[in-house]
Amino acid sequence: MILAINTSTLQFGLAILEEDGTVLAEYFMSERDGHFGNLMPALFFLFSSLKSDIHDVKGIAVAIGPGSFTGLRVGLSTAKGLCHALNVPIIGISSLEALASQLSCADLPVSSILNSKKGEVFTAQFVWNEGYELIRDMEDTCVKIEDLLSLFDKPTIIIGNDYVNQGALLKNMPGSRVLLAPAYQWNLKPSSVGFLGLRRFLAHDFDDLQGLNPLYHRPPDIRPNPFFPRNPEIR
Repeated sequence: MILAINTSTLQFGLAILEEDGTVLAEYFMSERDGHFGNLMPALFFLFSSLKSDIHDVKGIAVAIGPGSFTGLRVGLSTAKGLCHALNVPIIGISSLEALASQLSCADLPVSSILNSKKGEVFTAQFVWNEGYELIRDMEDTCVKIEDLLSLFDKPTIIIGNDYVNQGALLKNMPGSRVLLAPAYQWNLKPSSVGFLGLRRFLAHDFDDLQGLNPLYHRPPDIRPNPFFPRNPEIR
């Protein structure tokens, strides 16, 4: 049994998968202020609903970004704590790769996008090879959403995490060479994180519990409080 955790987007989710890839249970929370406080109650709910025990978990897959700064810290800290307590391996999964994997065996390149800050999006491009494997075709980058289409020189399928806003902007851009994935696929499913994690679990491709870090790709948007200047004598 594999536990998957995604808190890299505002829509957090959990999934439990069997080792044959069957999704036993999945929990998805839409955007809501303070929703990460529901993470552990949701985890308890899943295992209670399955009448299962968390000690049956043999590995944990967690989305490591890019994405929400706070969410990534919450998800990875939770995953690390559970892995330490259960003595099971941890597997970090790219949020952009997991999102792209939801368009299985697409004929065109797939570019996934996740909201960043100040009108920007994180993006990367992937292609499916003849062996039905998802191959990275472009490294993660962060761009203004109006500049996104300039990255692609051939038809591309876009899938993101905010269809209402991202999709509306992309559809209205002149000369677009992109197709939009169906709206129901526009959210990162924790089961997608779990499926990629399961493949690595079965191959015994684990990450180092202490060394695994989030993929922020940009500094946090935190500024010093002007009313509490830093004491220069404190180092």
